[in-house]
Amino acid sequence: MRLTILGGGGFRVPLVYGALLTDRAEGRVTEVVLHDVDAGRLGAVARVLAEQAADVPGAPSVTTTTDLDEALRGADFVFSAIRVGGLAGRADDERVALAEGVLGQETVGAGGIAYGLRTVPVAVGIARRVAALAPDAWVINFTNPAGLVTEAMSRHLGDRVIGICDSPVGLGRRIARVLGADPAQAWIDYVGLNHLGWVRGLRVAGRDELPRLLADDALLTSFEEGKLFGAEWLRSLGAVPNEYLHYYYFNRETVAAYQQAERTRGAFLRDQQARFYDEVRDPATPALAAWNRTRAEREATYMAENREAAGAGERDADDLSGGYEKVALALMRAIARDERTTLILNVRNRSTLAALDADAVIEVPCLVDANGAHPVAVDPLPGHATGLVCAVKAVEREVLAAARSGSRETAVKAFALHPLVDSVMVARRLTDGYRAVHPGLAYLT
Repeated sequence: MRLTILGGGGFRVPLVYGALLTDRAEGRVTEVVLHDVDAGRLGAVARVLAEQAADVPGAPSVTTTTDLDEALRGADFVFSAIRVGGLAGRADDERVALAEGVLGQETVGAGGIAYGLRTVPVAVGIARRVAALAPDAWVINFTNPAGLVTEAMSRHLGDRVIGICDSPVGLGRRIARVLGADPAQAWIDYVGLNHLGWVRGLRVAGRDELPRLLADDALLTSFEEGKLFGAEWLRSLGAVPNEYLHYYYFNRETVAAYQQAERTRGAFLRDQQARFYDEVRDPATPALAAWNRTRAEREATYMAENREAAGAGERDADDLSGGYEKVALALMRAIARDERTTLILNVRNRSTLAALDADAVIEVPCLVDANGAHPVAVDPLPGHATGLVCAVKAVEREVLAAARSGSRETAVKAFALHPLVDSVMVARRLTDGYRAVHPGLAYLT
């Protein structure tokens, strides 16, 4: 089976390849094709993968290419993990937003809109090439903003594109662990959009254990989200939000922490990864050791500003192991081998949430089999959550419309309608500020 990874020079690609190395079953991936527009990054990642595979019999072969069509032909699965504008673009997204006093995080608020406006036209181009060259391939989208990009691609690929994120899986795992349950045996009642969802229940042997968690301060404050949000707020919600909702519920404090930080997250990663790729250019450098060292630092500093604003302290060691590659491989295995499973994924709504139309991409538990991912019926969201989901989905739709039409006015509307942007005047300055620093937004006129 042939797997193509778009964004194949990306830093997290070795996580995916490492997971492939442990898969010894029939119908496994035997060939990996890495595609990237940066040949230097491709070469660096290929070195890491070669060291990973050095002592593994039958490891999947790895080839690299900067030609998209060559990468797509013959693919059974396509992992899309591109970053339009690179980490320098992410750093600019954060800087422009913070100068206006609003959040610039890469998937939330102004930063997420800017990233989406840059990424959607490229993602749509990829979807069209997949439809033309590999119409039977399944596309698994890692590219952020994951829900927005998946929806853009679904207009050309239908249900053959599925978005993934490890945040809901990690949240469910942490809750189950705190409650003394096996995460593999727990049903996680999770619903929302990508980076905008809530765990409303966690069932073990048919019993909802979430009320026990919400009633116990010691349990509630013993894991990442409990430390971020606080026991009192979680009990008020009657649910446990995805960590990214901290940007909404504690926006003022988070923006202040970002403004006071020595560097934004994007600037930190830009500089850190530049050092890694420079280091690995030296053939004498042990590539895998350099990657492992860089990754450990990256994971330990994840959402550091939010934890500082909340007084949450350092991340737990158990939360530093990542997980998105496991979700991707579980999804691929379920489709390729008809190994039926349940995963939280980004898929078209159909009739799952009555407040949204059938084509809106949402993040919910799905039953996965050889025919793809099928969203599971869920209870309606409470009013406060429905309002936020509908507002953010409306923003996503304006981003898609701006990317399709090239209209600056529509882009301004996307910024202005976001709950974390507090003025139309700010929205106009954001639009023009991003157009000034990102050549990829020159199409907005």
